[in-house]
Amino acid sequence: MALVLMIVGDEILSGKRQDKHLSKVRELLQARGIELAEVRIVGDDEERIAQTVAQLQARGDTVLSCGGIGATPDDRTRQAVARAFGVPVLRHAEGEALIVNEYAEKAFPNRVLMADFPAGAALIPNPVNRVAGFSLNGVYCVPGFPEMAWPMLEWVLDTQLQHLHRATPPVEYSLRITGTSSEGDLLHLMEQVLRDFPGVSLSSLPGRGDASRPRHIEFGIKGPAEIAAPAFLWFREQLRIGYPVQIEDLKAP
Repeated sequence: MALVLMIVGDEILSGKRQDKHLSKVRELLQARGIELAEVRIVGDDEERIAQTVAQLQARGDTVLSCGGIGATPDDRTRQAVARAFGVPVLRHAEGEALIVNEYAEKAFPNRVLMADFPAGAALIPNPVNRVAGFSLNGVYCVPGFPEMAWPMLEWVLDTQLQHLHRATPPVEYSLRITGTSSEGDLLHLMEQVLRDFPGVSLSSLPGRGDASRPRHIEFGIKGPAEIAAPAFLWFREQLRIGYPVQIEDLKAP
């Protein structure tokens, strides 16, 4: 099961607003030893949101969704999630009571629309204005406003997704080399480290170089510390003894 972040909003796709959720969600996840597998950015289109949710659910993913649960016509996330799961949108009695308690007569006729959720949804508490988010079948939906979304996501991670927490998260070690013409010269070495150290992943990021730095390649080896550390040391040693390159450790065991 993988964890996916879905960011909803035409304003993100159009560039009218810059996304702030990805960096914060990564921070929240890293503090709990959780890895983010994927990010989806979807506009305010009910069909596309529904298709995205259905696809991720069919894969068995857990989804954190930010945006699109307000009461205006362009907020379609609640309807889309209901559509993805084939259930109606219904007024949630507890969600309505929270809104009425917060806003009294001003809750009607519009604010209470934000208590309409897919049938069977559970509430995600909102510490800012008590207008709840919702969850259904591993899809956790919060508003797009960061000041509301982030504490609500923390609540989700610490109460609903505790089973994903890891005391010893994966680590990544990295180095930079100069002196080789291309990544292609090292393909067999990259393949060998993945073959000989199952459980690690490898990244390779070439840099074309400029006046301040020559052409270079940055390598990262990531995985459980007990596997990633020896894999990195082996990889670095093979570079040292087998290739005319200069090695700079960026993060080493």
